[in-house]
Amino acid sequence: MMASVFGLWASTSRKIFFLSCYLLFLTAQSYGQKAPVSKPVSTSQAMALPDDKTGLDVSQDLSGQLLPFDDIYDLAVAHSPLIKLENETAVSLEAAYRVSKLQVLQNANGFVNYSMGNQAIFSSNTYTSDLLGQIANGYRAGVNVNLSLFDVFGRRQQLRLNRANYQAAIHKKESVAMELKRDLITVYQDMLTAQRVLMVRIQDEQSALTAFRVAEAEMQQGKIEPRALSSANNSYAQVKSITESAKGELMKNIYYLEAMVGVPLQRLKRN
Repeated sequence: MMASVFGLWASTSRKIFFLSCYLLFLTAQSYGQKAPVSKPVSTSQAMALPDDKTGLDVSQDLSGQLLPFDDIYDLAVAHSPLIKLENETAVSLEAAYRVSKLQVLQNANGFVNYSMGNQAIFSSNTYTSDLLGQIANGYRAGVNVNLSLFDVFGRRQQLRLNRANYQAAIHKKESVAMELKRDLITVYQDMLTAQRVLMVRIQDEQSALTAFRVAEAEMQQGKIEPRALSSANNSYAQVKSITESAKGELMKNIYYLEAMVGVPLQRLKRN
């Protein structure tokens, strides 16, 4: 009886042993040192942006790599398409106002003519109806002015209208400049915040990666079950996904800033 029990126990132990070896083999195939997820990842690699055309080092404070905010705003005012549009609108309305001040001159016209006579009235008895033309030699010049009732009563209001439109264009340009500055402040601060968030997320990613490596080593040593390793892997994958989202948010704000200013990003960097 004892021998039968011992034989059953030995058979069961062998099965458990071979099953454990098989699981360890599968785990080593899936999570071995050659797997991409367990390769060492340096902090500089983790901080690298998906697009290196920016020329920015996101491991360092971006505010120290870019021009001061006031200089960035001045560039935006000089190059922003919105500001350019308002400038041209104000120029056109100013020209319309100046033209309206001179519009009254269209009712005045000048003339110059020349008449030459032969003074025949004094040398013969021939009658001619153009007596003055026969004796008047020389040029004649003058100005004709015709004023309508609108010129008398409506011109002042027309000038006030054109001047008000011009002043409104100036105020609109100032309003657009204020909106641009507000939006620029928002994007600039969002960019700096996104960088700080990314640095925190990268630290979390490094910690999750370290935990996964420890779990991987313990799994190979048989100290933990595959479920624990799978949990560590899922945690690392979630943190990695959050880090990539933070990188995308930072890139988005960097390119928002470039588009809003209206100049290439290289011109926004300090020398």
